[in-house]
Amino acid sequence: MVNSFYKKIGKRIKVLRDQAGYSQERLAGLLKMSRVSLSQIENGSRKISADEIAKLSKVFNVASDILLDLKKDIKVVLEKSNKSTKPKSDLRINVPQKNLTKFKEVMLYILNEVGSKPNIGESVLYKLLYFIDFNYYEMYEEQLIGATYIKNNYGPTPKEFIVVVEEMQDLEEIVKVEDKYFQYPQRKYLPLRPPDLSGLRANELKMIDEVLEKLSDMNASQISEYSHKDAPWLTTDDGEIIDYESVFYRTPEYSVRAYSEEDIQGD
Repeated sequence: MVNSFYKKIGKRIKVLRDQAGYSQERLAGLLKMSRVSLSQIENGSRKISADEIAKLSKVFNVASDILLDLKKDIKVVLEKSNKSTKPKSDLRINVPQKNLTKFKEVMLYILNEVGSKPNIGESVLYKLLYFIDFNYYEMYEEQLIGATYIKNNYGPTPKEFIVVVEEMQDLEEIVKVEDKYFQYPQRKYLPLRPPDLSGLRANELKMIDEVLEKLSDMNASQISEYSHKDAPWLTTDDGEIIDYESVFYRTPEYSVRAYSEEDIQGD
């Protein structure tokens, strides 16, 4: 069906926009269209033109035919350089070096702060990263790590996590430990060096600390259940990318913004 095709294209565009760290407003500006039009393209309610596909291909450095090939999966690739100009021959989430560095340092910061707690396994780490990213986006309308989160049965899962962790293990920055938490198998990561915080701003560290203070004592079941009641999770289909823009539909229990009465009631 035509509608199904455009919905899938729209979801791919969301993935690439999130990976690039663009808000809808920023990408709409690069494409010379309104934010409303881009939102309609992303949710599949508006057809995308050939000219717009060409512009997206140029912005994201992805060949047009690959962008349109719905059978191709999106792979996660760690970039060693930011100088590639040739359009990619496949559709993938490229993690730029600066994003990779920030992801690693945030991981190391979390592990140094709370990684020794018995409840902090891989599943809990996924959710801590999710709330750090989405809370920061709600507060400042820009990305902190900017990972790509998938909705699965156990909660939001950062698609880049495994390849980032593998590189960190190769560089002997962390070590993976297979353990048990009560009767359940658990995969833990322990830091082998302190984080370099020079690339993190004060408000980014503040947000990380707030999330850790609020959620780091939860076990995997508790934090998974908690994430399932958050609007971004509730508004996403199973197996799909969770859209950062959906944080603006959060209920007061989850919102990190202090809205005034005028904001709530309207003019």
